[in-house]
Amino acid sequence: MKIFTTITCATLALLTVPQARAQDVDAAAQSDAPRNGDHIVVGLGALYAPAYEGGDKYRALPLPAVDIKQGRFFANLRDGVGANLLDTDLVTVGASITYTQGYRSKDVPAGIGAVNFGAGARGFVSFHDQGVIFTLGATQGFVGGTKGLVADASLSYPVAVTRRLTVIPTLGTTWANAKFNNRYFGIDTIQAAASGLNTYAPGSGFKDASASLTASYRLTDHIVLSASGVVTTVLGADGRSPLVVHKTQPSGFLSMVYRF
Repeated sequence: MKIFTTITCATLALLTVPQARAQDVDAAAQSDAPRNGDHIVVGLGALYAPAYEGGDKYRALPLPAVDIKQGRFFANLRDGVGANLLDTDLVTVGASITYTQGYRSKDVPAGIGAVNFGAGARGFVSFHDQGVIFTLGATQGFVGGTKGLVADASLSYPVAVTRRLTVIPTLGTTWANAKFNNRYFGIDTIQAAASGLNTYAPGSGFKDASASLTASYRLTDHIVLSASGVVTTVLGADGRSPLVVHKTQPSGFLSMVYRF
């Protein structure tokens, strides 16, 4: 039961993450962990990222770096808490409960209000061959947030530069349905009257694209230092929302983790 207590704490920590690429934060913990073997990798980090996607304000806050796998069960910052239904050398298929995006009322223009952070049901499939990792996933919100659907795709290629240094370049994109986009980037008539902004409903479509680089340096057999940088661009109709001040934004994450 000890492992389930640890996993629950990791999940609660997810709800504090502002709009940032969770997979890039997660890479700091995963880069030194064996993919198929049981492992517990935990640590602390510092995140600097936009308060919401496209916004003008940034937030800096401490945040855990977690990658736990015990048998079929896992907990990490990308997929949340769940189980792998299939896990082979070539493909992994899993299902989980993870956090869903939101923002605080003080980070958006007055009159817009908050979108609460929440939870969603996630399914994903990951293909890994000759060092390349390609992942497709989808998360359907059911508590808080927008209760919308967000699908994601990413391509990574970890490279061992030296015995101690590993770099992980990643390309990613996300698509969201109208329910998510209209709630996150849209402005209804009540919000327009309160904020002075025009009404806006972007509908469904590709939400963003990103490129990132994570570098991890193994200090000892158990301690790893990592740094991740990511640039994200809001796409299409979402990028034309009155809430979007900057379509392209950087974010970063520094961490130190311990592998048990």
